[in-house]
Amino acid sequence: MASTASPTLRQQRLGRELRKLRERAGLSTSAAAALLGVNQSRISNIEAGRYAVGADRVRAMARNYTCADRELVEALAGMTGGRTRGWWEEYREVLGAGLLDLAELEHHTSVMRVAGLMHIPGLLQTTDHARAMFNATVPPLEQYEVEHRVSFRVRRQAILAPGRLASLTAIIHESALRMGYGGSSTARAQLKYLIEMSERDNIKTLVVPFGSGFFPGSGQPIVYACGPLAQLDTVQLDADHGCQFLDAEAQLSRYRMVLDRMETCGLGPVESRDLIHRIGKEL
Repeated sequence: MASTASPTLRQQRLGRELRKLRERAGLSTSAAAALLGVNQSRISNIEAGRYAVGADRVRAMARNYTCADRELVEALAGMTGGRTRGWWEEYREVLGAGLLDLAELEHHTSVMRVAGLMHIPGLLQTTDHARAMFNATVPPLEQYEVEHRVSFRVRRQAILAPGRLASLTAIIHESALRMGYGGSSTARAQLKYLIEMSERDNIKTLVVPFGSGFFPGSGQPIVYACGPLAQLDTVQLDADHGCQFLDAEAQLSRYRMVLDRMETCGLGPVESRDLIHRIGKEL
């Protein structure tokens, strides 16, 4: 298969997992290449995500690495192929690679957990709310840049359509509900939309009220996308400098615990809707 100079997050993750299997087997890249019948640079490029690899080759590599975890091997085989030609590729020339990787990550997951302290999660934002947020970006964006980001965010929300995402748990601090982006009218519409979305069977919204006493984590927005196996989960964090993706075992374990603690701080789904409704009436 062809090589790529700009591998996607998914291609890089597959490469890292194959490298882990090789290292656990105690094999060097040259030894792995000899077993597979390729040159050493091919193994290095596969592990860096720069060379697309097929499912059968992944299975062959796993056999060479004496990996007996069939569930893991098949999960990795399912991650093979070249760059996914998803809708997000239309934005490659106008948005950063991190945002495109996030869209691809969401496309391939069925269970997600998201959390926000100062912002309502992007998947649950209205168009007007998103536009108001992007207009407040520092340094300011050109209007066409704002519209690119708004349309991209709206298209990401397609995964919430019936039959797409099995489960989304959104943990939202009360402060995010009271930010008032875009003025009272936009803010009320956002809260109404949040209530409507929380009534869907596959969406659970939990609000952490001011009186909860504490809010674990650093306060930055968190996206936790579940993979076919827990060890293939991915965490995405938002920061001013862009998207950050984490997948080390210790990192995944930490953010699972953080989100678990956040859920214990939150109100139940019904009580959360009631609080959102009360805040909307106060605006």
